[in-house]
Amino acid sequence: MVLSLRQYIDIPPYSPSKFDHADVHRSTCQIFVAHTANGSIEVINGEKCLHTSTIPECPEASGVLCAQHDNLIFAAARGVGKILVIDPVSQSLMREITSIGSKPNGLAWDTRRRHLLVADVEDFKARLIDTSSGCILSIAKLPGRPRWCIYDYNSDRFLINIRDPPCVFMLVSVKEIDGRGKGEEKVLQSIGSIPVPSIGPHGLDMDKESNRAFVACDGEEIFVLDLKKEKPIRLSSSIPIAGEPDVVWYNPNRHYLYCAIGNPGVIDVIDTEKMTLAEEIHTEEGVHTFAFDNVRQQLYAFLPHSCRVAVYKEK
Repeated sequence: MVLSLRQYIDIPPYSPSKFDHADVHRSTCQIFVAHTANGSIEVINGEKCLHTSTIPECPEASGVLCAQHDNLIFAAARGVGKILVIDPVSQSLMREITSIGSKPNGLAWDTRRRHLLVADVEDFKARLIDTSSGCILSIAKLPGRPRWCIYDYNSDRFLINIRDPPCVFMLVSVKEIDGRGKGEEKVLQSIGSIPVPSIGPHGLDMDKESNRAFVACDGEEIFVLDLKKEKPIRLSSSIPIAGEPDVVWYNPNRHYLYCAIGNPGVIDVIDTEKMTLAEEIHTEEGVHTFAFDNVRQQLYAFLPHSCRVAVYKEK
């Protein structure tokens, strides 16, 4: 057994519940999850295994991202086109960033420049944000509806899953002289895309050590992208995943990839060294999102019907 159930954590009941992306602030072991149905961000203490607070006024809460070394939490309010910036220690709202598109969803943090990439699921654009000032530094048109996105530190680029045409779209942040020749501007520039031979790329994470990205697709399969060669490598057809996936998290300590599948409600655990299915864990119908704490080797799955968190521990 790869993961063992430790316990459940109750979240204040809200019916019907619906959760979206979540992330762990590792230094404090606080988990921040988008409670889409409630229009809030729920905060769970992973060490004490209890719900600690609710951060309101996040309509259609969707993307959540922890900027670990900068001690910032970003949450996308898809319903009103804004980003909440949250202090992970006090669990309080620091500021809001508005006028950044109609439906912000996917988030990626450029750790070199401390800029936030926001992918919009309505106008199919990516916006580069200076989160301290709230200014939009650059806007790039995407080839289709974006899903999740990440920042690849090794190659200094953003990777964005595009549902159709199915691909991983790549953007870099560059400096250019403005049109009046008076100074430099931050500009998002496309450097192409990597075609994915399946429908609906969705979940996205990467193994930084081997420079590989994992793409979970609606076609009920996972692909490994060799980011050095920029060619997709298909996993063995003997290990299809159990259904349409959503979130994936990579565990570099154990070389496992965890994949959330809402229907039938399972977590598929893939051994990325052997390229085999290591375990399939039954959770609850509709569980399509979770967060992983690599420091404590704990995975938190969010259960919408029972409105609670299932806490799993790596064995």
